[in-house]
Order: sequence, then structure tokens, then C-alpha cells
Amino acid sequence: MRLELGYVHIKDVQFGSETKVENGVLYVNKEELISIISEDEHLASVDVDIARPGESVRITPVKDVIEPRVKVEGPGGVFPGILSKVDVVGSGKTNVLKGCTVMTTGKIVGFQEGIVDMTGPGAEYTPFSKTNNVVLICEPVEGLKQHDHERAVRLAGFKAAAYLAEAAKTLTPDTVEVFESLPLQESIKKYPDLPKVGYVLMLQTQGLLHDTYVYGVDAKQIVPTIIYPTEVMDGAIVSGNCVSACDKNTTYHQMNNPVIHDLFKEHGKTINFVGVIITNENVYLADKERSSNWTAKLAEYLGLDGVIISQEGFGNPDTDLIMNCKKIEAKGIKTVIITDEYAGRDGASQSLADADKAADAVVTGGNANEIIKLPPMDKVIGTLKYIDTIAGGFDGSLAEDGSITVEIQAITGATNEMGYNKMSARSF
Repeated sequence: MRLELGYVHIKDVQFGSETKVENGVLYVNKEELISIISEDEHLASVDVDIARPGESVRITPVKDVIEPRVKVEGPGGVFPGILSKVDVVGSGKTNVLKGCTVMTTGKIVGFQEGIVDMTGPGAEYTPFSKTNNVVLICEPVEGLKQHDHERAVRLAGFKAAAYLAEAAKTLTPDTVEVFESLPLQESIKKYPDLPKVGYVLMLQTQGLLHDTYVYGVDAKQIVPTIIYPTEVMDGAIVSGNCVSACDKNTTYHQMNNPVIHDLFKEHGKTINFVGVIITNENVYLADKERSSNWTAKLAEYLGLDGVIISQEGFGNPDTDLIMNCKKIEAKGIKTVIITDEYAGRDGASQSLADADKAADAVVTGGNANEIIKLPPMDKVIGTLKYIDTIAGGFDGSLAEDGSITVEIQAITGATNEMGYNKMSARSF
């Protein structure tokens, strides 16, 4: 499967009379975009704002972040099973508005949503302080059930991203990146002397609005399966979860998965990147046993020599992570796990809720319990109402002057367990 990603680099976003890209600037027809999103009867009001790098702007509570992409050639469309038909994606050509995102915010269900500061110390902890963000502020109709509210906001983000991406469909990309995966037997024949490496991508599926969707299917309902790496680049996996902001994988993270990108860079050189095994993180023990058994079975079936495992979330999913690790290791396959830590504010507590001696190669995204003080911003997109109750916040987090004292777990993407961040740690 071969996919060409054509990057249309966006240096700025502005409102205009027509949605288009011109000289690196994305112009957005605000009224037209609002009209499209407002078609959903579950939303009482919709507004759109823009946040640029370096501006004194705070966005909270952030629900999801999405990169606008559009299929130019090849089967299917971006976000299959959600906005597009359920075709297999991941081949052909896809154009990307690189340097631009859609963010969803507003009165969001649940408390585990995040903060993005576009400047100041908090900006260093999130990749989205470096992107030009089109922010949707969505307010639900009175009495809307939580699941319907979450779904409405989730779909609003995808619709907005698809609308903006259409502006890039006929453009010649500034740069092109090519990714190709051969069928298993062909790949082994082509690189017989290279170690076969796979990637186990764990998906948040704890329920109660901690969900991920694969081709439109709630991943709680799947058993582990094999996908081509390029499928995720076309939006086959999307976020629908409200887990702690620091380590939840937004849809943007899924589409730009750095583990997949890095494995492709080494493919055919130092490793043979065979493919991706996706698995879930259900809360029941029987589900955990089933999924980890299947994950190890598939790794063995593919004849892998090594596996990288990335987690999503913390606490309950720590068990899934360790079960995957020790069962794959028991098959004689080397593993490296990517996680983050909740080691207390002094860093002295046990980092994960589970452990095993087989997990002896670990990459960490940092300690989510570290405290940070965020200075007040000139502008807030969304609301500060929930600062004291979001994950990482506490009574008194929000000061009268608008400054915020929180754990870094409140910052979107701060300790991302795909490694899409700046923090890690090294043991000596």
C-alpha cells in the first residue's frame, strides 16, 4: 500500500469572504463554516475563532484536535465510516493543510479536558502552540445527554476539518512525503536480512466517554487486528475520548503518529517495518486477557523479531500495557514500551499502576504530576469555569488574576505516549 502525503504549508489563518489557500495563508469563510456545523440539531450555538502561535491566547477546555486532510487520488475518503464511506483507505494521494488544526472546545462533557496556551511556559508543553488553530466553540441544546453531546462535538470537528481541507484538494503541494508498505511475504523477500519489527498501537476504550473509533466502529467492540500503517494517516482511527489531556491521543496525534513515521524512516535500512497491530484497553479483566492474548498471537503469527508498544491513558490501561509486553516477550519477541508516569509531584512514587520484569525497555513521556504555573492570557477561547475540576487541576488552581496552577496533565499533549512531545527521562 502506497500513500503520498502532499503538504500544503500554512503560515497563517485569517477570516475572509472565501475559504481558500493563497500564499501560505488559509482564508476561512466564518459564516459558511458556522452554517455547516450548525446543521446539527444537537448544537444550540456555534462560533469560530482563530489562535496563532505567539498570541496571548488560552484555549480551554480543548476536546479534540484534528488536522485537515483531503483525498486527492485513491479509494475512500478521510475519516472513513464517519464522514466517508467505509472503504479501505491509506493509498493514493492525500493533501494536508500542514501547520493548521481544527480544535473543538466549549461546555464539554466530563472534566478531563485540556488547556492549550499559545505563548508562555505552558506553550512549551503542547505541540499545538506551534500550529495555526481554527477553534470551534460548540454549545449543546438544553438537556442533551452526555454521549450525544460528545458525538455532536466530535463530528463538528471532523466536518470543519473536511470543509477546510477541500481548499487544498486542487493545489500543488509544497512538499510530498511517500510511505509504502508491501504485503508481508513480499516485504520479507525484499529485506530478508533485516529484523522484522511491528508496532502495537493501544487505543483508549474504557467507555464512559473514553473511546476511540476505527473506521467508525467503537474500538471496545473489536478484537486486535492488523492494519497497514498508512491507514491511520487517512483518518481510519479517530479520538472520541475525554481522558486526561496530557496523554490522550487526539485525532491529530493518530494521523501524525510519530512512532509510525520514525519506523518508516528506518524501514529498509535498519529494520523491516512489517505493520501495525491495533488493540484496545477495555476495563473488564476478560477483555484484557482476550486482547493481550490476541495481540501476542498476532505478533507471533507475523514472525516479528521486535515490537514497539504505545499506551494511551494511565491507571487502568497500565495493566493492558504490561500484559501486552509480558505476553509478547514470552513469545521470544523483544519489546519496547512507550508510556508516561504518574509518579507524584515529587517524582518519588511508583510510576505505573502495574509492572513486570519483562518490561525492561521503557520510553517515558514524562511525569504528569509535575506542577506548573501558567500566567494569565489576554484572551480566553472557551471558558475557565472548569479549571479547578479538570484532571490536573484542584481547588484554587484558578487565581483571581487569571493565572493557573496545575499539574501538567491538564495541558493537551504534554506527556503524549506516542512521543509527540519534548519531554522524556534517562536513567544512568
